Amino acid sequence: MKLPKSIEQAFTGLEAAIVLIAFIIVASVFAYVVLGAGFLTTEKAQESVHAGIQQTTSAVQPSGELSVQADGAGTGINTITFYLQLAAGGTGVDMGTFSYTVTTPAKVGTFTSTDVTYTWVKEIAGTNHGEHSGVMNLGEMVLVTINPGFSSTEMGARTKFLVEVKPSVGAAVPISGTVPMGMNPNTWYAVY
Repeated sequence: MKLPKSIEQAFTGLEAAIVLIAFIIVASVFAYVVLGAGFLTTEKAQESVHAGIQQTTSAVQPSGELSVQADGAGTGINTITFYLQLAAGGTGVDMGTFSYTVTTPAKVGTFTSTDVTYTWVKEIAGTNHGEHSGVMNLGEMVLVTINPGFSSTEMGARTKFLVEVKPSVGAAVPISGTVPMGMNPNTWYAVY
């Protein structure tokens, strides 16, 4: 049986409506996926920026000279000292989370915050030094004292050495020096 021409045209219009609705649904799902991916990417970028800011604001830097104390024979090193302070615009850092590495051509020594001694300089221009909470804040300095325990053959005259300060967050800070020649026993020397 043959359908009248007007019924066939109505059926074609119904098919077109179904295709249009399907197209709209697919486009909506695609838009939702694209927006979701965009939000995820934005969130990850934001996390990266915040992590970078945290590392930058917790950066420490050396301040002043690197000093060494000769051993009892004047042939090796007993003690290494240097000052640390926060970089400009920095936020407080917990000194208890730091580690240190002393490297010479003959030996590498690793030290935790419990292996070194901290002397807090609360007022740079004053004499208010001593015990502290363990957090270095802006405007404060910390004198770090390391007793490496290296022999005079491992760290003697003209030996180049590197002290790496490694905070838990932020970049490691290298401080280098050369052991001086002709040292007197138990005498302090500024090294470069």
